[in-house]
Amino acid sequence: MKNNKTSVIGIAITIIVLILVVIISNIGTSQMQSVQTVVSKFFMPFQNGFVYVKNRITGNEQQISDIEILKNENTNLREENTKLKEQVRELEILKSENNTLKEYVNLKNKYTDYSTVPANVIERSYSNYEKIIIINVGTNDGIKENMPVISEQGLVGKVLSVTDKTAKVQTIIDTASTVSATLSTSSESILLKGTISDNKKLRATSIPVETSILQGDEIVTSGFGGIFPKGILIGTISDVVNTKNELDRYANVTPSTDFSKLETVLVITNQ
Repeated sequence: MKNNKTSVIGIAITIIVLILVVIISNIGTSQMQSVQTVVSKFFMPFQNGFVYVKNRITGNEQQISDIEILKNENTNLREENTKLKEQVRELEILKSENNTLKEYVNLKNKYTDYSTVPANVIERSYSNYEKIIIINVGTNDGIKENMPVISEQGLVGKVLSVTDKTAKVQTIIDTASTVSATLSTSSESILLKGTISDNKKLRATSIPVETSILQGDEIVTSGFGGIFPKGILIGTISDVVNTKNELDRYANVTPSTDFSKLETVLVITNQ
């Protein structure tokens, strides 16, 4: 019985397969396309899903790769920027040192009659009454109290006190400073003092009655007093103030040295 049933089933399957072959063989091209279309529509969502997932994975990998490239480029740019900044700083230092050397050479050439020691201004103390600078030379460099200090533009002041490596300089615009001077057009002596009202001006007093003094006249050191050598430029007359008593007239003087920008000086060690 079992063998008969098996034979019947086998014959039935064979018949079904033959029928399917005949049906498929008789399907036209248009009908095949329709079948393909149906199949394609059925499988399209799955295909699109696979493509989307693939693109997402590929895109993420590309983005990750791009981010790594950008990170590396950013690191390289930072390193290059740091190197450029260091190079610029080195150039600025060299330029500053070169300018300082030029100023020293110019000062030396201008004041060849004196033995001098070059120095840098390392500190300023400007108040209503006190106008002091600190320079980076001291007793180790042969600096002593009352030595004159000059710049390329003219007179700066005198040494007040000294340590081994530094010196305090009282500038001529200090209110306690008094300098004996003369007009470039006269041999008569006048006195120059610092003022409280304007730390960029000096006041010329004790002007002899017979002395003619005009705006634009140059003022130089007289050589009197034993501190400042004769003939060092101090400044120019900016205006003259006349009073009822000619003995009380005075003049305002603009110093030739710009103390706000003063960086290099010479200390005169002999006179």
